[in-house]
Amino acid sequence: MGDAAGKRVVVTDHTFKSVTAEAKVARDHGASFACFSCSGEAETAEAVNGATVAFVNFAPMTRSVLARMRPGSTVIRYGIGYDNVDVASATELGIRVANVPDYGVDTVADHAVAGLLALVRRLPDYDRRIRGEGWVRPAEVGPVRGLRSTVVGLVGLGRIAQAVHARLVPFGCTFVGHDPHAPQEDFDRLGVERVALPQLARRAHAVSLHAPSTPETRRMVDAGFLAALPTGAVLVNTSRGSLVDEAALAEAVARGHLAGAALDVFESEPLAADSPLRVQPAILLSPHAAFYDEDSLARLQQLASEEAGRALRGEELRCSVA
Repeated sequence: MGDAAGKRVVVTDHTFKSVTAEAKVARDHGASFACFSCSGEAETAEAVNGATVAFVNFAPMTRSVLARMRPGSTVIRYGIGYDNVDVASATELGIRVANVPDYGVDTVADHAVAGLLALVRRLPDYDRRIRGEGWVRPAEVGPVRGLRSTVVGLVGLGRIAQAVHARLVPFGCTFVGHDPHAPQEDFDRLGVERVALPQLARRAHAVSLHAPSTPETRRMVDAGFLAALPTGAVLVNTSRGSLVDEAALAEAVARGHLAGAALDVFESEPLAADSPLRVQPAILLSPHAAFYDEDSLARLQQLASEEAGRALRGEELRCSVA
């Protein structure tokens, strides 16, 4: 299992320009360092063999992969979600798991609000019609609701949802929210009316998803939820692709019940070439990029590297999930 005496730090996969911060924390703690571009289970298992710390982006950290790491080692997931890490198996194997939940709150919120505003103001429709037809009168694209009369439904009321709320407040939007885990004081402080999910669907002209991927949230935005939305509503998803029934969403947009959607995450990534989402021009697609800007990436790598330093020193982790 690798060098029995020395510490070993690895990056299984990443999307950064460099891994200077990660290499430095390894060097500062007398550990070897290696960087890979893993995607499959077998190559990830080989990469983490004997590792003390593994920085992980999307590589599959299954039980068989985790078993190749040293007992007492640490997995650090770049970002908020950690559904690609078998946390239960990590706990059984004595491996700690940490995430970085607070590196890109503003960046993701910016992306979500940009999509929501573009859809509500019908910018994609105008652009498409002008390019294809030469010109268009505003009324020809359908109703354009004023933001001051728009009800925004926040599904989840964590850090990012609250940042989305802060950005939309100046536009005069009204807010309803659903989050069974958020304290009532958060709703009260923000002035967000707490409602059940079916009520949110009936009232929201724009829905922004900010829930984790769990068995309970899988495809919570299904055909029934979409049908309950007011005609002309829009949907934004910068959280997890598994929250949405993609076929049902494509159908709702195709028949004109929804005015559009902005999707940054998908149930399977990369998005399949034959996905029905691809053929709907009213659906804006981005490649899991909401987290991506130079400021947030630098902060992500720095916070992840600081967590690795704590792991290598045997200290308590800042953001442990297992």
